[in-house]
Amino acid sequence: MKPDTWLETLNCAVEGIIHAVRTQRHMRWHSLACLALVLVTPALGVSAMEFALLCLAAAAVLVAELVNTAVESAVDLACPHRDPRAGAAKDVAAGAVLVAAFAAAAVGWLVLFPRLRPGLEGALGETARTGTVGLVAVVLAVLVSTVVLKGRVGHGRPLHGGWPSGHAAVAFALATWLALYSRDALVLLLGGVLAAMVSHSRLLQRIHSPLEVVAGVLLGVGVALLSFWLVY
Repeated sequence: MKPDTWLETLNCAVEGIIHAVRTQRHMRWHSLACLALVLVTPALGVSAMEFALLCLAAAAVLVAELVNTAVESAVDLACPHRDPRAGAAKDVAAGAVLVAAFAAAAVGWLVLFPRLRPGLEGALGETARTGTVGLVAVVLAVLVSTVVLKGRVGHGRPLHGGWPSGHAAVAFALATWLALYSRDALVLLLGGVLAAMVSHSRLLQRIHSPLEVVAGVLLGVGVALLSFWLVY
């Protein structure tokens, strides 16, 4: 029944939020994270603009979770039996939450990392102070590229198998970017060894074929080189 007054409309909206919190475990965790955000971040000395960005990022996650809950309820009502199209609708809605969560994590990292870990930042030197944006950008670019390629190829599950190997791509992208930025042979050696170990583990577990791992390595290195060339 459609509300007659603005107060009833507001009450319905609040009821919807309460329903999502009551029935969805992820919504409860997101709400607690937002509560911690608004309570703790002012004490860290963030600017008004930074606080606004953090609030917008957190709100985007909550909105995506609310939409996801609404889509799931509507699909269950319209299609109570198993149907691939119903499953796809739920998966797409859940994907919206994941995208919002990744974006919020990137914003939180860029804004809060220098304030939460000043000791680590000092130990890592200039890379931690000015290279944070580059690291986040490389990881996000690799993740988006991997999702697009797996969507085009249509083989394997997003986090298990498929072309290319996302784990290998992310590992080698980070190793390449850090080596280029630091210009340190030890960073190159350690990063390369760790990235190779991550990639090799995908072969040992028979999750990826050698060709899929090589494709991931090439993707990660290529994205890191392109990002470094564009920025520096």
